[in-house]
Amino acid sequence: MTNYRNVRYKIPTLNLDGTTEASPVEGEMWYDSGKFYLGTSQTFSGVWSSGGNLATGRYGMASGGTQTAGLAAGGNTGAVSAVTEEYNGTAWSSGGNLATARKYLAGAGTQTAGLCMGGDVGGDTVTNITEEYNGTSWSSGGNLATAREKLAGAGTLSAGLCMGGSGTGNITEEYNGTSWSSGGNLGTARDWLAGAGIQSAGLCMGGSGVSAVTEEYDGSSWSSGGNLATARSHLAGAGTQSAGLCMGGYISAASNVTEQYDGSSWSSGGNLITARFTLSGAGTQLEGLSMGGEGGTTATEEYDAGPGTYDELFTALGGL
Repeated sequence: MTNYRNVRYKIPTLNLDGTTEASPVEGEMWYDSGKFYLGTSQTFSGVWSSGGNLATGRYGMASGGTQTAGLAAGGNTGAVSAVTEEYNGTAWSSGGNLATARKYLAGAGTQTAGLCMGGDVGGDTVTNITEEYNGTSWSSGGNLATAREKLAGAGTLSAGLCMGGSGTGNITEEYNGTSWSSGGNLGTARDWLAGAGIQSAGLCMGGSGVSAVTEEYDGSSWSSGGNLATARSHLAGAGTQSAGLCMGGYISAASNVTEQYDGSSWSSGGNLITARFTLSGAGTQLEGLSMGGEGGTTATEEYDAGPGTYDELFTALGGL
């Protein structure tokens, strides 16, 4: 019978919760002295699983929050929507409606401190409206300096970031919780892009023209990052500048491609179950959330990227 006594002195030991006693080598077996598990130090691409469906199928929503406390607002149901929904890690429930119904807006922040900006209020009328969410209701925030739709958002309620968009292309604005001010322009003008990160360390990727361009923001200016492996537009983003996540989008049709960013380059992640574009994203690289998409799908999926280069699929040893 294989047990701790048989294997303890035959394989390298790690303590992933503390000091590393031995560094793993790709593909080798190791013993986690903190958890009493046997694993292997190879990289896994992550897995999407089905979450609870949106109550109202739509696309082009603002989004924010985490995998267990997500937020989705507005969007396109065939008409502009004011619907807000909150996710608890299992199911969506109704939140307070937007004051101004709209589609193709951007979002940032959390479920209890959310931010949404811009969008199309119907009839191809583009707006500069900003709204703030307190976990129950939306209230008016400071207007964008430049009205736009199909933009990307990132950051928090008190330190928001928005970039790109139709008709504006390369414009970036920063929010201080009260008003927007001009930030550094994008190097590549585009709409239908995705955003992630915070105001002082932002990330944007993809966009119109089926782009692979990635840019990183330092709070003042954008610089080039590593290109997406799969160029696309109408995609969604999540995570941070050094641990980014993007999913779905449009290539020549709906895509299920997921990629993970390490601050320099993108690598393949696990494919979405349902290929879609004009979807929305939230959460982190390790625990992502995607919802909605073109055609008004209600699909919600949850991402488990695992702990990077360490195998998340531990094999427990009996009796330890």
